[in-house]
Amino acid sequence: MMFSDSPGPIGVFDSGYGGLTILHGFRQLMPEYDYMYLGDNARAPYGSRSFEVVYQFTRQAVLKLFDMGCHLVILGCNTASAKALRSIQERVLPELAPDRRVLGIIRPTVEVIGDLTKSRHVGVLATEGTINSGSYALEVAKFHPDIQVSGVACPLWAAIVEANEADSPGADYFVKKRIDQLMLKDPDIDTIILGCTHYPLLMNSIVRNIPNGVRIVPQGQYVADSLKHYLQRHTEIDAKCTKRGTCQYFTTESADRFRESARIFLHEDVSVRHVDLE
Repeated sequence: MMFSDSPGPIGVFDSGYGGLTILHGFRQLMPEYDYMYLGDNARAPYGSRSFEVVYQFTRQAVLKLFDMGCHLVILGCNTASAKALRSIQERVLPELAPDRRVLGIIRPTVEVIGDLTKSRHVGVLATEGTINSGSYALEVAKFHPDIQVSGVACPLWAAIVEANEADSPGADYFVKKRIDQLMLKDPDIDTIILGCTHYPLLMNSIVRNIPNGVRIVPQGQYVADSLKHYLQRHTEIDAKCTKRGTCQYFTTESADRFRESARIFLHEDVSVRHVDLE
């Protein structure tokens, strides 16, 4: 495959809408860059899909973003970061795009966790796919071997957000249920990572239901800080990223449907185009 060598936008990929919270973090911290968001909304959610399927879908999306001019792609999705990132870095890039880069969102979150927890007991609330992959526990063990990680899958949380029910009593019930389950697993937890990009939209309910003194870590801010430092260190990649302050949106779903749901995450209307990955 031949990709253009001209500089282009930073690509942000997610299976659904949650990656918009990551994109928002980037645009707040680095508004001068151009961004291109791609949501595989027609095939979402990825949370319960197998490793191989998530890899294939993510591979298609990454190659599409490369084809549309991106030299750097962020997997703004925990499931894709957990199940596909390494395979893409090891199998796809060397063969098809050795000068391009794909980064995930789990490591940046893990890198800062050592500064945030005092008890050295950390909880993770995420999708079934992310929890079953063990990615957070593995990454934390690499950077902070003294930290103990416990995880709980929250199968309905993302669906509640996408249904625009984040502030409903029903949301409260399911949020409380999973937080109680996590704290029962390890009562010494003092820091909880929200390991799915949808979950910050449940923050009101989460804050109401966590025990006093427990800190919540949404990813957006930490991932944005990490990307900024990455671009400062890797000037050759930074030079391939255009800086006109624009943002384009693409979806595999109907454009109208994406626009409607994106409003929940962005609180603004966006112009979006349909794209096929298969």
